[in-house]
Amino acid sequence: MARIAGVDLPKDKRIDIALSYIYGLGKHNSVDVLKAANVTLKKVKDLTQEEIKAIEEVIRSKYVVEGDLRKTVATNIKKLIEINSYRGIRHKRSLPARGQRTRTNSRTRKGPKKTVGSIRKSE
Repeated sequence: MARIAGVDLPKDKRIDIALSYIYGLGKHNSVDVLKAANVTLKKVKDLTQEEIKAIEEVIRSKYVVEGDLRKTVATNIKKLIEINSYRGIRHKRSLPARGQRTRTNSRTRKGPKKTVGSIRKSE
């Protein structure tokens, strides 16, 4: 099993798909990384140590991934919340920040339904 950027890549997947398991690399960027590292499409288990090192070097030099990227995103959101921008307020209230409707939908952000004002008949 290859370990790149602190992530164990699944050995039975093709390398372009497996690189998308790294936070910050999608399918398009993973293909670009492979071209820059001169690695052909093959399964992760068939990679040599030299190819793995070449891929790591390209990722380290061109991309911000995993922990550094997560830290950057978190500080950006924290800054939006501090300056009380509209997007910051939406993040603080756990509501969608990009203009989606909230009357219906947005259950992922808001969590499970909370029933308000239901009247129970006591016996």
